[in-house]
Amino acid sequence: MRSVGLITEYNPFHNGHLHHLCASVATTDAEVSVAVMSGHFLQRGEPALVDKWVRTKMALAAGVDLIVELPLPWACSSAPDFARGAVQALNTLGGIDSLCFGSETGDLKELADCVDLLGNHQRQIAAATAKLLRAGQNYPAARAQVIGRLMPQGAETLSTPNNILGIEYLRALQQTASLIKPATIQRRGSGFHDVHIDETGIASATGIRARLAAGKEVAHLIPSDVQPLLHRALEAGGIFIEDKYFTLLLARIFSEAQDLNRFWLVENGIENRLLAAAEEAQDLDDLINRTKSRQLTRTRIQRMLVAIFLGMEQETTRSLLAAEPRYLHLLGASRRGMTFLASQRKKRLVPLIQNFSGIYPRLKRFHGSGSQSYQQAEAQLNLELCATRLYRLLMGSWSERSRNRDFFTPLLTKD
Repeated sequence: MRSVGLITEYNPFHNGHLHHLCASVATTDAEVSVAVMSGHFLQRGEPALVDKWVRTKMALAAGVDLIVELPLPWACSSAPDFARGAVQALNTLGGIDSLCFGSETGDLKELADCVDLLGNHQRQIAAATAKLLRAGQNYPAARAQVIGRLMPQGAETLSTPNNILGIEYLRALQQTASLIKPATIQRRGSGFHDVHIDETGIASATGIRARLAAGKEVAHLIPSDVQPLLHRALEAGGIFIEDKYFTLLLARIFSEAQDLNRFWLVENGIENRLLAAAEEAQDLDDLINRTKSRQLTRTRIQRMLVAIFLGMEQETTRSLLAAEPRYLHLLGASRRGMTFLASQRKKRLVPLIQNFSGIYPRLKRFHGSGSQSYQQAEAQLNLELCATRLYRLLMGSWSERSRNRDFFTPLLTKD
């Protein structure tokens, strides 16, 4: 079975995602689609609108065959680590023929030329970027300026978020010596951060969340098979509440005030600025704006706040990012997806977990008790369990018998 990998967040699943799915299958002539999807906390350092199981149901309803969770900390990292973790997940799952991603350019050669530029001039770019950082620029602006000097058209390519991620996917495929073949399709509709809706009827996830927050209609922006799932989540109060996050985040910041720099991304004295901001901030947006600086982007601050909230310590997080996912969590599968998994079982390089009831002995058998890889697997698991429990505290309401849902939620399926 020919397979195509998709790297996704589905926050929530919308018409643009459906276009990406259909175009990816058509472009690569795939018979099965495999989505690596972020869990409860996302690449830009934000909690998801609805939990990972609701988003899995959305993906299955829209026609995705397999949904595998992209674990923390990769799911909540900058583009290079996010891309590498997702590509490693596809590599270790086994049997994935191609990876198809959306980009603003839609031109794979243009993106590949940027990859070559970054590789051939790596030291020069790093040194010049560091100089601009010391002068007060933030990292994205500094790197774009340096690349613009070396390759003027490259600066424009690197100025848009999906092109940036696409370049990092290509670099990750190279770095991991992957046999997966890349493909790209041009992004349609509103831009990644755009809250407006154009004539295509495709809005960004950011735009859809903004409309939901304003009480506006979004049904025309969501595939018809997905609409009931989102509606039920909204009706039940099963969505992320920002005020809850802000309150719990402040509690965490104040309780860890003397030791904040043990958490990932808390460095260079930013903890002092954060503590001062926390004393006066009126809401989450105010906290972020008071903390960010010319050198630190809003997204970097958001990722840092997630790390503090989840207790992601520096050493553990760096150890995980330097390795690769030590197991994968299968969230959902169609009948075709299960057939594909069965056919590729011997190619799998890490455990693929459906039921967490026996996960600890299974990880011990695979990695060896006491090995470094087992310790990393256990750290990855503990972080996933913590993220699920804490995410439940951020929802408007919940009705499950336990907040520890990873142990009690069965594999979601579709015939």
